[in-house]
Amino acid sequence: MSDLRKLAQFIHDITWDQLPERVRETAALRVLDLVSVAAGAAKDPLVAAVKQALGAVSGCTVVMPHDNAGDGLPDANLERRLPDASQAAENTAQPGFVSVWGHSRKYPLTTAAMLNAMLAHTLELDDVHTASKTHGSASLIPAAWSCTEYLGKSGKEFLLAVVCGYETVNRVGMAFGVSAHRNRGWHATATCGVFGCAAACAKLLDLSVDQIVSALGMAGTQSSGVWAFLGDGSNCKILHPARAAADGIEAAFLAKAGMTGPEHIFDAKDGGLLYAMSDGGDVSKLSQGLGEVYEILNMDMKPYPCCRSAHCAIDAVLEIRRQMENGMGLKFQSKAEAEIMASQIKKIEIATYLVGYKQCAVSEGCLHPRTILDAKFSTPYSVAAAFLYGTVSMKEFEPAVVADPLVHELLEKVEVHPDERFTGQYPKHWGCHMKVTMQDGMCFEAEVEDPSGSVARPLSREQAMKKAEEFLAVTCPGKEQETIEALLNLDGEEKLPVISGENTR
Repeated sequence: MSDLRKLAQFIHDITWDQLPERVRETAALRVLDLVSVAAGAAKDPLVAAVKQALGAVSGCTVVMPHDNAGDGLPDANLERRLPDASQAAENTAQPGFVSVWGHSRKYPLTTAAMLNAMLAHTLELDDVHTASKTHGSASLIPAAWSCTEYLGKSGKEFLLAVVCGYETVNRVGMAFGVSAHRNRGWHATATCGVFGCAAACAKLLDLSVDQIVSALGMAGTQSSGVWAFLGDGSNCKILHPARAAADGIEAAFLAKAGMTGPEHIFDAKDGGLLYAMSDGGDVSKLSQGLGEVYEILNMDMKPYPCCRSAHCAIDAVLEIRRQMENGMGLKFQSKAEAEIMASQIKKIEIATYLVGYKQCAVSEGCLHPRTILDAKFSTPYSVAAAFLYGTVSMKEFEPAVVADPLVHELLEKVEVHPDERFTGQYPKHWGCHMKVTMQDGMCFEAEVEDPSGSVARPLSREQAMKKAEEFLAVTCPGKEQETIEALLNLDGEEKLPVISGENTR
């Protein structure tokens, strides 16, 4: 039996009752984190513009949850009966249309999933699986949510599908080989995410093992997404989980309709993804420990709204600030005091792993950030902002701060280079060593093996709840706690809650 078929068998057989209690609880927490972060981006202008564009092009292409035969496949005569999506506003009874977090208008299935995925990835706060370097939740939770609503499934069925999605996307990423895949320029959140979406939706559609194999095979034929956007700061990164969500949904529905996909999508000698997108990888990672090791338990939660590869450096800065307060008597109670400190810094040297160096310290946007996206993928910027402001939050990525001459003056003193020791520890550890040399020769050093929010250094439940509350306030003001409760108790709900601010049930 192929490793892909073993994975498909697991997806087919697993039940909610078979899941360990910790996995069930973690699934709910992962959904809470992702949905709240997405809700926090509900008013983002780029997503708003994309929403208009997608509404215009998707209006008459929706598929219905049930045809006359009741098998869940689209009605062949559906297209001519549907209104234009741009006109299908705020009608909760519109058949075949599903919700977008933070909005009252409903959209066709794949359009809604794409929009939710864009929202999930906009703030750079979605969780990450370090062993695969994937932000799988950004695509699989939107795909599963939209498909659950579309099919009329329960909260428990949704959560089970989410677990299947996490196990799939993370194992695919590990099979690729995280460094080899990234160093070829592939964005694993997209390339691996499509598999997680297909798996989650296949579970919701109750596909057979053969159909799940085909869904995953077809997902693989659509696996795409590269890091070229970093070169010029283009803002299409959010399209990557969006396309993964749409393509994964479609792969599952096509498998149900009878289309077949290649079982050896990974290890085929001619066109197999492990050879096309990696250095050969290890296909056995798809099935190792299935049902014993749940990769959903190995997720990092991001405390800072920027690339995860910059987080270890931010933690190092905050430690060195504490050392400076104790060793130099400096205080950082005001911006002026921080500026005095910054003026005394001669050089900041950071040694880190090769992938982190390439991703956040090489491109022109990293070295001289001009846009918000540039700043979010710049270790020098994150370090400078952390030194000056004592934190790295959403406020530190506002346009005025990104353009702050003092930030740019300090980031010019930051030197990042790859280090063999940290490269050898990656992806198990995403660490760095920082040395700050002052104008008078005094030095401060800090080393971070695992950044805050990692499995090794998890955020407390209180910190996780505070994060969720902050971002749900954008969409559900005054109903944050009610929404948190609803998301944490999905396993007892017959349908998913409404995340629009109007109600949560």
